[in-house]
Amino acid sequence: MQSGKKIYFASDFHLGVPDYQSSRVREDRVVRWLDQVSKDAEEIYLVGDLFDFWFEYKHAVPRGYIRLLGKLAEIADSGIKITLFTGNHDMWIFDYLPKEIGCELYRVPVEREYNGKKFIIGHGDGLGPGDKGYKFIKKVFASKVCQWLFARLHPNFGIGLANFFSRRSRKMTGDADEQYFGNEEWLVIYSNEILDIQKVDYFVFGHRHFPMEITLKNGSSKYINLGEWIKYNTYAVFDGEKLELLAFETDPKITKG
Repeated sequence: MQSGKKIYFASDFHLGVPDYQSSRVREDRVVRWLDQVSKDAEEIYLVGDLFDFWFEYKHAVPRGYIRLLGKLAEIADSGIKITLFTGNHDMWIFDYLPKEIGCELYRVPVEREYNGKKFIIGHGDGLGPGDKGYKFIKKVFASKVCQWLFARLHPNFGIGLANFFSRRSRKMTGDADEQYFGNEEWLVIYSNEILDIQKVDYFVFGHRHFPMEITLKNGSSKYINLGEWIKYNTYAVFDGEKLELLAFETDPKITKG
């Protein structure tokens, strides 16, 4: 890392919900955050679910989000590396954003090392034990057949249908996002299992929506869940020595364990 530079991580903006007005307010907040962090950022990781739904048709993409996309393109053009992960809500990002913004796109966790500290970074959906129903659905949605069939739907109908099911899913799982399950957290279990194989200093995930900073079983490695931007506005920053979970324009309680 360059002296004086930092690496930033954020996820789960879920732009598009619950309505246009609320989403625009959130988008403006995200842009203000990007303006702030781009002053000393060496890299920015956006770790999935930027959008509550996204599907790229051959000649069409969802409307909106021009302030976010324009800001990301501006930052990438300035020479700051942006790495984007797909999440469970926007797994149908394909080549449009990497091409137009100039970012790298990943669908699975990646390993990185900075200043001797090893990171595993990913959205986090489908990792660890349990959640077999979702893991099956994810395989279906990731299939080329499913994507081809959905692309046959007119965008007005396809995007509207997807938004309906996304809001329905949020209502069904909303309570779980407000709970901390301790050692039963699937991503804590996953991280501890990885530590049996290799040394990792930081596991950085999104998906759970609950901002967490958990010390793992070896007493030194940490699992960081980035939280979300509907309620918490949390993000992480690595200054070359330590990774810290912070909040932008709010002061939420961050669960530590």
